[in-house]
Amino acid sequence: MNVLKVPARTIAVFILPALLLYVCIVFIPIGVSFYTGTLDWDGINTAKHVGFDNWHRMLFDDPYFWPAVRHTLMYAVFSMTEIPICLLMAILLVRFIRKPNRIVSIYFTPVILSVVIIGQLWSTIYSPESMGGMLNSVLDSLGLDSWKHGWLTEKNIAMYSIYIVSLWQYFGYHLLIQFTGVQNIPSEIYEAAKIDGADGFKADRYITLPMIVPILKISLILAFIGSLQSFDLVMVMTQGGPAHATDVISTHMYNSSFLSQQYGYGSAIASFLVVLCLVFTIIINTIMDRVERRYS
Repeated sequence: MNVLKVPARTIAVFILPALLLYVCIVFIPIGVSFYTGTLDWDGINTAKHVGFDNWHRMLFDDPYFWPAVRHTLMYAVFSMTEIPICLLMAILLVRFIRKPNRIVSIYFTPVILSVVIIGQLWSTIYSPESMGGMLNSVLDSLGLDSWKHGWLTEKNIAMYSIYIVSLWQYFGYHLLIQFTGVQNIPSEIYEAAKIDGADGFKADRYITLPMIVPILKISLILAFIGSLQSFDLVMVMTQGGPAHATDVISTHMYNSSFLSQQYGYGSAIASFLVVLCLVFTIIINTIMDRVERRYS
């Protein structure tokens, strides 16, 4: 069988435009952000080069930075908890439901809704009873008065309330990914395993899980890194309040850059977020590659 050999120059001609575009819209802005992070600049007047002063302030002097990092990491961890649930539900849908695509489509509906709509909807649900808050009204009707809270106004509860909304919003997204992965496993493999005595969840342990590891890696990276970059839902629901209790890295960066007009400091926070995303992407890839090699 003859294999067509494409010259390296021809490959470069086709790759170069996309590579240049990617560099212009990804790497150059990141580089500019790192450079701006070394400036004392309000966005209008002449910038002053201060080296790593913004990084020192961010890491050691800003009382709201590390709480924002903690909220962001907790956000990312919470987002990963729904992936095993989505995988289990995908397996059950493929195995027991005749037309599972419709159910998956229903669960996917929140994903296509605007974040503003979702934020306003859940803000109304979390509102006090006097403002038509459904959650507290339901708890009151069930006689669970002690469970009633100011879900978005109490410092110890507000961030968890947002986590729940995020899990609800993206459950269908990860369900679709897992469902597609499980559905694409050839049925012949399960039939052969059934002959050897591996059926039901035993087959899932030795067949489904090993074969779906690459899909799980995609879901984990999307969930974790996407949560590290969370911004819109928090801004719509709480704007980082009450008293910075729901601040995440992105909202803290926004407030520093555009409300306090400290663009150099905001760029340093943005640079930190880029590094954090890169580090955790490498960690997740490394762990999942080891898991994949173990099952291969």
